[in-house]
Amino acid sequence: MEIRRSKSDSPAPRIECHSSESFSLWLNQMGGTLVVTTYQAGKVALLGWRGSQPSLLMRDFRKPMGLAAAQGRLALATEHEITLLANADLLAPDLMPGQPGRYDALYLPRATYHTGDLNVHDVAFVDDGLWFVNSRFSCLSALSTDFSFVPRWKPPFISELVPEDRCHLNGLAVVDGKPKYVTALGETDTVGGWRAQKATGGVLLDVESGSVLLRGLCMPHSPRWHAGRLWLENSGAGELLCFDPVQGTATVVCRLPAYLRGLCLIGRYAVVGLCQIREKHIFGGLPVQKRHEKLLSGLAVIDLPTGQLVGTFEFTAGCTEIYDVQFLSGVRNANVLNLRNDSVRQAFTAPEFSYWLRPENMIPEAVVN
Repeated sequence: MEIRRSKSDSPAPRIECHSSESFSLWLNQMGGTLVVTTYQAGKVALLGWRGSQPSLLMRDFRKPMGLAAAQGRLALATEHEITLLANADLLAPDLMPGQPGRYDALYLPRATYHTGDLNVHDVAFVDDGLWFVNSRFSCLSALSTDFSFVPRWKPPFISELVPEDRCHLNGLAVVDGKPKYVTALGETDTVGGWRAQKATGGVLLDVESGSVLLRGLCMPHSPRWHAGRLWLENSGAGELLCFDPVQGTATVVCRLPAYLRGLCLIGRYAVVGLCQIREKHIFGGLPVQKRHEKLLSGLAVIDLPTGQLVGTFEFTAGCTEIYDVQFLSGVRNANVLNLRNDSVRQAFTAPEFSYWLRPENMIPEAVVN
């Protein structure tokens, strides 16, 4: 078991982690990269494979939360913005001149929407663009070049769109290119009303009909559609659930020693985000705290047919909470640049070609008499 410090573009805080041997074996066999957001540490983490062991790279972003991946694109929600990034795969091998071929994907920021502090949670690519969960205004919203957001849908029990976080709408699942399921921490229509019954007031809703499909959940998050069924986290109970939309029932797939948030489904496997609990005034007294003396932070891989734990990746210092996780299939070792990295201004891409415009590659300026 290896303990190591992540490679980051910020010297603090110190982040340490270790992975189980079975997790490392699984990651190598899957042949992809996991992308993780942690708003508490202010990082986007890329967990890939380099040589004979997992590699971890972390980039600074201010309060990164919701993350979506599709066809070489990423959408990332941060404190005041949603940023769209694209893979410049032609440039990736030459990102580090002294280490050619180190990276096989490079995600560059391409557009940023200045939303303001909407407390954006899940984001998702849908048929008509990108939708996101606007928790502050208790609605699903779309991006706009003219406005902070464009409201698209709200739960039937929300009477008006005001910045009061009335039900803590947080999770969004897409089915056949359309928003289909959402999670909320309560069916409440008052300022922060969900807090009073956080341990039992959580709900799963159908977007199309507005009906409540499940009640009595404990702070649910991260609904995801996969293999004809809906998977979601009963976060405060540390449970991964499988919901059968035909029967209208949910079964517990597994229980884990963590507050769960962030879920990615890959074939027969689930990658589940594990969180410790910091904010006792919000999260105190939850079932998972009563069941486990110590909670973990990191990732757990679960075999869906059996509910058995395959392996874990654990942050042992510097990172206590996960928000979202995505899997980049076929990408062994990816990199992502933020706007503080000088390399982002040296990378030029076009549909038919890409160039690094670095000082050593530039033609000297002509002398004008």
